[in-house]
Amino acid sequence: MFQVQFITHYTDTIGYVESARLALEGGCRWIQLRMKDATDEEAEPVARDIQELCRACDAYFVIDDRVELVKRLHVDGVHLGKLDMPVDEARAYLGEEFIIGGTANTFEDVVRLHQAGADYIGCGPFRYTTTKKNLAPILGLEGYRRIVEQMCEEGINLPIVGIGGVTMEDIPDLKATGLNGIALSGSILRAENPVEEMRRIIEECKR
Repeated sequence: MFQVQFITHYTDTIGYVESARLALEGGCRWIQLRMKDATDEEAEPVARDIQELCRACDAYFVIDDRVELVKRLHVDGVHLGKLDMPVDEARAYLGEEFIIGGTANTFEDVVRLHQAGADYIGCGPFRYTTTKKNLAPILGLEGYRRIVEQMCEEGINLPIVGIGGVTMEDIPDLKATGLNGIALSGSILRAENPVEEMRRIIEECKR
């Protein structure tokens, strides 16, 4: 199935834990906690609360960047951006039982992550997004098609998830590029009914 990942964020009325709860209630079964500007001390209680919610829903829970916290709480895995700990170092520290994802913007990034032992790739941005600073070059549909084709040519068989400004309307076109899934944040939390929006997105991904 075309996978849906939710990346926690916040608004004036919704906090990190509440954002995860809304996504889970809408049927999402993969949550990533992303709190780039927080300390580990600030992130840990949030992570513990979301871990509990995910366990109750039998959902995967990964944390962005914080490898030590991932190991301490024994969540499902970690997602590593380009400026975070290298994937091979994280693998040596965590061992084989944890999921390790990496961020890619180019095919060269994909090759590097594959060689380093990543389990999946978050590839983007699809389009401009306000939820991330220092945005890499926009990929668009053609960028995804090209990367997926190159992966096939080189025999790289890693799940690849599109991220960055994705909305429900984009799903059919993104599926057609050969991606294995999408990651969302803002489009859910900006919706009038976030739970219902997530449900609609899950249904669209099943088509």
